[in-house]
Amino acid sequence: MAERTPSEQLENAKVFFTRAEEVAVTGNYDYAIEMYLDGIRRAPDALKEGHLALRQVALLRIKKGGKKPGMLDKIKRSSKQKDPIEELINQEWLFAHDPDNVGYAEGFLKAATAAGVKNTAAWVADMVFEANISASKPSFATFMMLKESYRMAGDFEKAIRALHYAMKAKPSDLQLADELKNLSAEHAMKKGKYDQEGDFRQSIQNREGQEKLQAQNAVVKTDDYKVIALKAARETAEKNPTFTTISKLADALAEAGTEDSFNEALSILEAKFAQTQEFAYKRHSNELKIKNLQRLVRASRSAVEENPTDVQARTRYDKQMSELLKSELEHFKTCVEQYPTDGKMKYEYGIRLMRVKRFDDAIPMLQDAQKDPKYRFSAMDKMGLCFFYKGWFSDAADIFRQAIESYEIKDDATAKDLRYNLARSLEEQGQTEQALELYRKLAQLDFGYKDVRQRVDKLRAGSKPEQPTS
Repeated sequence: MAERTPSEQLENAKVFFTRAEEVAVTGNYDYAIEMYLDGIRRAPDALKEGHLALRQVALLRIKKGGKKPGMLDKIKRSSKQKDPIEELINQEWLFAHDPDNVGYAEGFLKAATAAGVKNTAAWVADMVFEANISASKPSFATFMMLKESYRMAGDFEKAIRALHYAMKAKPSDLQLADELKNLSAEHAMKKGKYDQEGDFRQSIQNREGQEKLQAQNAVVKTDDYKVIALKAARETAEKNPTFTTISKLADALAEAGTEDSFNEALSILEAKFAQTQEFAYKRHSNELKIKNLQRLVRASRSAVEENPTDVQARTRYDKQMSELLKSELEHFKTCVEQYPTDGKMKYEYGIRLMRVKRFDDAIPMLQDAQKDPKYRFSAMDKMGLCFFYKGWFSDAADIFRQAIESYEIKDDATAKDLRYNLARSLEEQGQTEQALELYRKLAQLDFGYKDVRQRVDKLRAGSKPEQPTS
């Protein structure tokens, strides 16, 4: 049997991920973790749908008082497994039940690297790296492990960075300087493509093969490869007409770049929807239309930015933006009707309702979206903004405070947005000292964030006492 592609693996795992989301909402975090791991077993490199979602549940579980692994758990899960995927599952189970344990994170990283799940390994490596450099006594061994993990993943810049930190941790180790030279040389060879038998001529001869490999991985998509990909997708769909193969054919037609091929993609999907009444076909058709409108909007926006006085360009941009927003509103409204328990759809629909200033309609959508752990805090932030734009500043501030108190991470984009929006709400209520304090902390964290510098200057200037007259 042929090995499943990542998209086929994900399709096979979705039922477990969906079930995990459903039980997580009820607070049954242990069962949710098991469901996520069952899904990951089928799609080991499903980063967003699997590992990231599991991480969010793990953090919620530990905050609610979930128990860490006991001695028997450690013995059971620490025994080396022959199957690298099962080893990955065991290590992630331990980390999920003690998500602040750097040792478990390192075990998870080693297992992910050994299993060849590169996206997941890169994510875990970044997490371990940040934890190690933030530690009171950073571990030399951890930096060396990270160096090797990054090197195996082909990320030489991060591998060199990890080695630099290792050298700081152990400056007396003179062999590290030689290792840095070797790693830098390997990076240069990979970057210049001279590592094929160490010969420039060999590098030139291998260029065609490298370009073909890149095209197959969707990194470089020349017109020739698009034709080949389209032909292969059409043949596969004709032999085995499933939703997966037909949607891939539609994608290949849409990417061909002609109006005829794009219209054919829509026709195929809409015909299958009419034949089967499976909403997935209609949804994919709508997604292709939206993607095309987004491309047109980007082009129109660029034209306006290049020539701001061009009235026709501005009119075209405004019209296309209006069409895009209308299409997205209709699409996500239908998706919410078809998938009434899907938090993502309610979140996306709520955002579109916000954009047309239908705040009273957006708020219930965003309230429901909070039941999905993946969208909980983003939905709270957007819901708070709805109250803010309605002029309900006190209610908005309450929502932002609740989100800030519950949100585990203190310095990512969501955390900054929540604090900024709370400060705005306080400022509108005249609570300028509290607002200024929040703006100051934000500026210390990210000096270039939005207009926080100007707001600090404005509030400081406004709060200065008048100079005494002589």
